[in-house]
Amino acid sequence: MLSTLEILLPIFGLILAGYVCRKRNVMGPNAASELNRFVVWLALPALLFDTISHASFKDLYRPGFIATFTIAVAIIFAVTLVWRLATGRHLSDAAVDAIAAAYPNTAYIGFPLGMIVFGEASQTPAMIATLIVACVFFAVAIVLIEIGVQSERRPHKLAAKVVMSLLKNPLIVSPIVGGLVAAAHITLPQSADTFLKLLGNAASPCALVCLGLFLAQPRPSAALRGASIVLTVAKLLIQPAVTWWLAAKVFKLDPEMVDITVVLAALPTGTGPFMLAEFYKREALITSQTILLTTVVSLLTLTGVLTLMAR
Repeated sequence: MLSTLEILLPIFGLILAGYVCRKRNVMGPNAASELNRFVVWLALPALLFDTISHASFKDLYRPGFIATFTIAVAIIFAVTLVWRLATGRHLSDAAVDAIAAAYPNTAYIGFPLGMIVFGEASQTPAMIATLIVACVFFAVAIVLIEIGVQSERRPHKLAAKVVMSLLKNPLIVSPIVGGLVAAAHITLPQSADTFLKLLGNAASPCALVCLGLFLAQPRPSAALRGASIVLTVAKLLIQPAVTWWLAAKVFKLDPEMVDITVVLAALPTGTGPFMLAEFYKREALITSQTILLTTVVSLLTLTGVLTLMAR
């Protein structure tokens, strides 16, 4: 538990810093939105491009792990989306809730926790998981949000508007361009590489501070808190359980890979869903509470998972 707490404490600290700054009026009421724009338009695209452009596709080819992790995330995403739509939620808001229930924080908790528990064996799976959630499912959520926010209902014009919006979205364009650079084996100049890393390294801390700024606003109603609890249960309990079944029973991965996959699935929700909600001006209270709740509760659930694994 102490190792897990040590990894989670900086995350709590950054959220708290944003919360205190807003409460003391050090940062104004528009600070969360403006900081989030920086993350969405500059920092996160730089991070996605840098990660994809340096990826070795040969090293990342692990079909059993990829299938297990992708299917598990897809199941939680799809079930949550259908549930939220059935409760009368707007498609765009339902897509944000779905990604909040299925989006593990592999990049900023998965890597250090995996290194402590499993050593180097966890780093490639953590990289693959990060690419899956940050590129594939992020893109799916963005497509659904774009469909939801478009007013045009004629199919061909709706499709055209969605495609044009996606082509202008830096979170879609940057990983695609990064993949083309990697496929062409292009080596970027050192100055460009440094530029991307400086921007990319700012994505997570700025997003966490932004979350704290948002949480400093008035508390949501009891109904919103109830939805956040359901999403938290889906993220921390149901997703790792589904992942274990797929890894151990369906794809029959080796025992260590089963453990690594389950731990990655049991991670708390990352800040990506909140950034999407803020960027598209959707209701972000459920998402922000889900991130906070999963991060706090994961101290117990991750400890329980690692105890069951005798690690």
